[in-house]
Amino acid sequence: MRILSLLTVLLLLPVTGFSTTVQTSTLNGQILDAETGEPVAYVYLHLEEINRTATSDREGRFQLNNIPSGRYTLYFHRIGYTDQERSIHVDPDDPSDFEFFLEPSVVSGRTIEIVGRQQGLNGSHLENASMTVIGTELRKNLGSTLSETLASQPGFAQRSMGANPSRPVIRGLGDSRVIILQDGERTGDVSYTSADHAVTIDPITANEIEIARGPAALIYGSNAIGGVINVVRDQIPTSRQSSLTGNASLMGSSVNNGVSTSGDIKVPVSDDLMLNLDLNGRYGEDYNTPNGKVHNTFNRTTNSAAALSYIRPWGYTGLAVTGFLSRYGIPPDPGGGHPNGVDIEMGRFQVDSRSEFVFDGQFFNSLETRLSYRYYNHKEFESAGIVGTQYTAHTVNTTILGRHKGIGFMDEGTIGLWGEFQDYLVLDRGKLDATNTSGAAFAVQSAGFGSWKIDLGLRLDVNHARPKRERTSRVIGEIRRRTFVGLASSASVSYELGRGWQTGATALHSFRPPTMDELYSLGPHLAVYSFEIGNPELNPERGLTSELFLSHRSNRSRIKGTVYRNTFSNYIFPRNTGRPSFSDPDLIEYRHEAVEALMYGAEASAEVQLPGNITLDGMISYTFGERKVGEQEEELNGFEGTTTPMPRIPPLTGSIGATWTPGRINLGGNLRHSAAQDRLGEFESHTPSHTVLNVNLHYRFSRNQLLHTVALRVNNLLNEEYYNHLSRVKEIFPEPGRSVNLLYRAYF
Repeated sequence: MRILSLLTVLLLLPVTGFSTTVQTSTLNGQILDAETGEPVAYVYLHLEEINRTATSDREGRFQLNNIPSGRYTLYFHRIGYTDQERSIHVDPDDPSDFEFFLEPSVVSGRTIEIVGRQQGLNGSHLENASMTVIGTELRKNLGSTLSETLASQPGFAQRSMGANPSRPVIRGLGDSRVIILQDGERTGDVSYTSADHAVTIDPITANEIEIARGPAALIYGSNAIGGVINVVRDQIPTSRQSSLTGNASLMGSSVNNGVSTSGDIKVPVSDDLMLNLDLNGRYGEDYNTPNGKVHNTFNRTTNSAAALSYIRPWGYTGLAVTGFLSRYGIPPDPGGGHPNGVDIEMGRFQVDSRSEFVFDGQFFNSLETRLSYRYYNHKEFESAGIVGTQYTAHTVNTTILGRHKGIGFMDEGTIGLWGEFQDYLVLDRGKLDATNTSGAAFAVQSAGFGSWKIDLGLRLDVNHARPKRERTSRVIGEIRRRTFVGLASSASVSYELGRGWQTGATALHSFRPPTMDELYSLGPHLAVYSFEIGNPELNPERGLTSELFLSHRSNRSRIKGTVYRNTFSNYIFPRNTGRPSFSDPDLIEYRHEAVEALMYGAEASAEVQLPGNITLDGMISYTFGERKVGEQEEELNGFEGTTTPMPRIPPLTGSIGATWTPGRINLGGNLRHSAAQDRLGEFESHTPSHTVLNVNLHYRFSRNQLLHTVALRVNNLLNEEYYNHLSRVKEIFPEPGRSVNLLYRAYF
């Protein structure tokens, strides 16, 4: 606790002495329409290397304060215009007033492929994000959950159990193999442990969503073989602004009579203080399918935050407080388990501190410190209001990141330390009461050689799991403390072929220690119809990923194709044994086991602008997964071969779409097809093929000095009855039917 107290003081203490050693400047400018010359308001700007963000005012003018001398990458985004990156030089002795021109856009920017960005202090943002979903594409696919919002991206699927508890799956990998962040910090929820647990993030509050793979992912964890997803809210302000800005949203959905509202306001309290208030709420009744309503799929959620930043020439220090409260339903299991469904009530309280210190003329360009505390609790109410299972977690995270200048042939890099302590309690008719202490040191380095770019990453992790009462169980054996130490590594190389073409390769060796649930679970989990049995003898999971890609980007087209291969020497998963539990005959035993596994696949996406303001887009993705069968399992279950399909692998999926953009209107449609899934894991059922048609309409206009955007989306226009292979309730209920969704957002 002495170490934690010292870290707290260091992270919260502004080092005001830096103001005398750092000479800074102010970056002023105006943004104009390249065709009309008129000012462009509400443009989002991000100065990447030192994490400064701003929004242009009604005259298109902007100001970024406290910029040390040097060369930077300035990123622009505005709905209706082409996203741009500009390299600029800032000299405190020669202040300049910049003028930038934005081109109106027809290509919607399905995703922004970012390759070879300079590393810098990103605050809420990821290092070297490989894909960003923003603007029209984000609004067009905005759903009630994060996984629904991302489901149309290549390689993405969603694990679900009804309308509310869903989580993204990337290339067949999910749970703790995909790290989910909000403003660069972990959420502290337990969505990775079970299909009935929801992610504590509401996508309506997102400014953008970033996905990182390869070396950059090692900054956030050694287990992110699937990738890192970061929802950017920019809660803690990083630069000053002269006036109040913000946005307000209202969204409705017919499929469940749902309503969502959100509001974000940034207020300049003084020359040095910025206040950010973020409020939102969501309401939904039981959702409709082509076969009728699905009982007990309601949702009531609120997610609000307040943050205050102290901004000085040496950087900034800020504090954010977030509260997430939700109550939602799990649909009933007519065959047993819970015939009336289960209600889940969850809450998360989080306090985040973040500070940035900028150096001029030193080896380190900047230093970032973070400290986060999260309290999470959720209760699963069975019949008659009885709490069947309850999760409680207290989590403390701390991070120190240093961005430095080149070493040897490396041009720049990031080194850092990360630590986490979690006190974890699961109460059911069994009991899991344990603590987990983790620490890591990592380094990511980048170098450029003409048309070549190389990124290298290393991360050393130490993980210690300790049950509060060590004992011997007749079911799972000796429940004892375990310590795991492992090194993860990654390398990527890319080459500019010219004319907008680029190719590259990535390799990643992951290390994932077993979670406390995988080690120590022993008890019924009624919401997912299972009796969960851990394995205290599990060893860490090791994975090796290799990936090749080819991409092209121009003003009129974006194309990318990728092939990948994942091998696991100790893949950990809860295996459906098919046996009823001895103590709870209505529930099936799921035992955590480790096996050798292989997964490979391919994905491709394209977007092309045609004459007449028409844009065509499409994507396709496929994942193949199989695992080895142990000798004992082969004898007991009568397997004929040495391998069997992996469970919960998404089928071949593809989509084609078209968009027409006459002026401020954006009208489009999308046809999405999923093939039948016939390669089935143990006790899985066949999922038939399906095709779903979605249409959307977007309109933007300026009035009363506000930018207004309206997005109308109709999902499953033909009311197709279809099933998601990754749904835990697909044998009972289909996916939602036709849904009319209307989103209004105003920027001020």
